[in-house]
Amino acid sequence: MKKTIIKQFLTTIIMVFFLLVFMVIYIFSSFYHSSVTKINELGVSNMKSEAAMIENYLIKGMDVLWVTADTVNYMMEQDASSDEILQYLTAEAKHETEQIDENFTGIYGYINGEYLDGIGWIPPEDYIPTDRIWYTEAKKAGGRSTIVPPYLDAQTNTVMFSVSQLLADGESVVSLDIALNEVQTITENMTMNNMGYGFIMDSTGLVIAHFNEAEKGKLYPENEEQRYMLSMIFSNEHDDFEMSIHGEHCTVFSNQVMEDWYVVTVVSNTKLFYELRMQMLIGILVSVLVFCIIVVFCAFSAKKITKYQRKERESKEKLERTNTNIIRALVYTIDAKDCYTSGHSQRVADYCLAIAKRMGKSEEEQKIIYYAGLLHDVGKIKISEEIINKFGKLTDEEYNQVLVHPVSGYHILKDIHEDVRIAYGAKYHHERYDGKGYPNGLEGDNIPEIARIICVADAYDAMASNRSYRDALPQNVVRSEIEKGRGEQFDERIADIMLQMIDEDKNYSMCQTKRSRKNILVVDDEMMNIKMVEHILKDEPDINVTGVSTKEETFGVLEKQEIHLILLDLRMPDVDGFELYRMIREEYSVPVVLMTADKSIDTIRKISELGIDDYLTKPLHASVVRETVYGIINSWGCM
Repeated sequence: MKKTIIKQFLTTIIMVFFLLVFMVIYIFSSFYHSSVTKINELGVSNMKSEAAMIENYLIKGMDVLWVTADTVNYMMEQDASSDEILQYLTAEAKHETEQIDENFTGIYGYINGEYLDGIGWIPPEDYIPTDRIWYTEAKKAGGRSTIVPPYLDAQTNTVMFSVSQLLADGESVVSLDIALNEVQTITENMTMNNMGYGFIMDSTGLVIAHFNEAEKGKLYPENEEQRYMLSMIFSNEHDDFEMSIHGEHCTVFSNQVMEDWYVVTVVSNTKLFYELRMQMLIGILVSVLVFCIIVVFCAFSAKKITKYQRKERESKEKLERTNTNIIRALVYTIDAKDCYTSGHSQRVADYCLAIAKRMGKSEEEQKIIYYAGLLHDVGKIKISEEIINKFGKLTDEEYNQVLVHPVSGYHILKDIHEDVRIAYGAKYHHERYDGKGYPNGLEGDNIPEIARIICVADAYDAMASNRSYRDALPQNVVRSEIEKGRGEQFDERIADIMLQMIDEDKNYSMCQTKRSRKNILVVDDEMMNIKMVEHILKDEPDINVTGVSTKEETFGVLEKQEIHLILLDLRMPDVDGFELYRMIREEYSVPVVLMTADKSIDTIRKISELGIDDYLTKPLHASVVRETVYGIINSWGCM
């Protein structure tokens, strides 16, 4: 039972473990992928916001340039002089730097074939405006505002980028210089929750702004990693992608600005998903903790259940033992009426159990059939001993009393055992398969199966056991009678099982082959007491009484022959009866009954403490002696 509970406990824990693992993997995998997707979406959204800031900044410069270009176009249409246009450019440059954006460092242009600069810069003699990139890019763009790639400003010697626009005459160009300070500031703040770094590059791979200023002005790609990064960025197919940078797994977010620039943020996955992974780790640890709590709780519960089941099992076993003892006591009462057939009920029960096993009955059914075998003759308790032990022929009245014992047994058992089959076994075990039995003359399968089993077992033991008028019949005679009764007295199937058991019993062990004499040893220093016991038991069959008066004689007899019961005097001249009892118990397990005239409570208590089987009070009473002797030798399995 304990192994079964442990096995069930381990099975449950393993199942819970695998279910928990499956649940954790499924939930956390779904949560992880969902969270990664949301983090990436957040990164893409953040990148678009950064790109929008850059684009808005560029559009602001374009708007300023457009207003300037529109004004210059108007002045040219009004035939304004170069000085008037220069005055306007100078005033506008000052206004834009002071009022609009300090990073708008100047307005200049090539107008009506002449270079005009709003901040007063005078170019060197070899300076050719039409060869400069701000002019050539504007010519390429037609009349649209265009962003000129960063360059080293000849006047300020700083990295700048320009916004240029071709004027209406198709030859003149106006350009606005914008310092990279604001773009650099925006770039330095391009992070994911203060993680990673950002940079801006143009379509040629030139780094315009970078979180690390040392990277500004570099032309990518410089290595294989940068080549792969640029190919993914320029493809415009992915707002985010993963790659390895310097051996670290990273996520790259990118967005294009006005078809010229690309805004990029690079974040290490270790940092990007740190909080997510920590949450998952905490979740897994909590799940493990929950599992451990479940295991501890289940183990505690299993221990409590095991303890409860053990107590319940012990109570059930104790109840079973009590029931069995009650049944055996009842059987003993029945068998005690007929000393010649003593042990009959036990043997019938054993044969019934053997038949039931061969019929494939369950353990519960086997137990009921066994009990029914033990109690089948319980109705004889109402028949007087004189009738049961009568040697001669019974009178009709006496025979009628014997015939009704199955009915008596039924009414006794139906009220003391919940399984009615036991009562049926008692009532119908003398029915015959051909319908000629008693008490109801039932026929064939109308006879309860349990009674048909007892019928065969009872008949076999009646033939294979000693009786007062004969010894057990030879095995071949018993077999012949069983075979002759197939289909008439016995159920054929059950009779065949009995025949099979007989055939397998090569040594005829299922037989009371000889009368077993029981040896009673009386130890008393007074010969009169020994003679008294012999006289009391002289009419009891198969009992032999031997008397001794000393300790040495006692052990001498015990060494030479099998003794089934010792009647021991308490007061011996050479040894105390209690001491002699202890000495006997050291070597022999034979039951002992103490004989004494001492009726004090101390003596009775000591007898109980030592485990002495019983005691007789002197002077001896014949009926008490006979019942004590007969009861003990039967309870010790001697008859």
